[in-house]
Amino acid sequence: MAEPEARTTNLGSASSVFQFRVDYNESKQLPIGEAVCSDLVSAGEHLWRVAFYPRGLSDEDNSKYTSIFLQHMSKSRSVNAMFDAFMMGRDGKPSKSYIQRICDTFEVQEDKEIHDTWGWYDFEKITVVEKKFLIEGHITFVCTIIVIDDSPILVPPSDIGAHLGRLLEHTDGTDVSFVVEDEKFPAHRAVLAARSPVFRAQLFGSMAEATLSSIRLHDIAPATFKVMLRFIYTDELPREGEPGDTSTEMFQNLLAAADLYGLDRLKIICAHELWARVSVDTVAAILGFAETYDCQELKNKCIDFFVVEENFKQAMFTDGYAMLLLKFPLIIAELKKRVRA
Repeated sequence: MAEPEARTTNLGSASSVFQFRVDYNESKQLPIGEAVCSDLVSAGEHLWRVAFYPRGLSDEDNSKYTSIFLQHMSKSRSVNAMFDAFMMGRDGKPSKSYIQRICDTFEVQEDKEIHDTWGWYDFEKITVVEKKFLIEGHITFVCTIIVIDDSPILVPPSDIGAHLGRLLEHTDGTDVSFVVEDEKFPAHRAVLAARSPVFRAQLFGSMAEATLSSIRLHDIAPATFKVMLRFIYTDELPREGEPGDTSTEMFQNLLAAADLYGLDRLKIICAHELWARVSVDTVAAILGFAETYDCQELKNKCIDFFVVEENFKQAMFTDGYAMLLLKFPLIIAELKKRVRA
């Protein structure tokens, strides 16, 4: 039998929140006592794995319950950790009424093949899983791992972004400047080249700009370039309450700039911010940007929003829809097909 599908989406780095998606229709064919495992995830500098037993661990209860366990995969030291797990319901929302939680000490085992494991033999009845949580042949777990007081030596968070941000503010050692409309932005070639492959080619390659101390940029607004330049130095966008444009238009322009200069993380952040601003008035325009700049996940989410019949009826009268009709007729055809379905 083929290996059952399991997909893990990690949403954190210190303590971790992640989704563990299992092909239930295939995994339920496994014998009692065999598991489908998630990818390794990192939390608190330890490696972890979730093991799901679709038919339980033993036949003493006639295999009525599924089982799920958290395994400590690191061998360096013991650790105190909290583990939460629940499943996503058929409505697409977390079913928190079925949440399970443990808090325990995961010990290092002498046998390297054995991993300390804590969890639930009777996580949920198989009949309940199939009735309430099975979606298109899959079930999705949402898991949280929180490491508690693991390190006796507290390590402060990284401050390199703050230091480089001050370097940008004070213009110490700047060796290139950019002119955008009537504004001038001093910068450091080495920082820009380290962060952007496009700037690296522009400033250190064979392009004419490599010999210039001042470079004029076109097709980008000063406000957009200022936010992008600060992100290059600090890896952050302006925080809430700080001065700066946070409109949908700004994030659209910033996404286009991030795509142009190869700033992949900024591009994903802009896609996230644009999705947070999706409405019947904006979805068509945002979908157009997602298609233009190859943001596949944002595109899929916009299409899913668009094809809800009531949303489609309102969004089709916006300027953004007219733009889609003109530039992306295949998307319009897909939208109409899915709405009719």
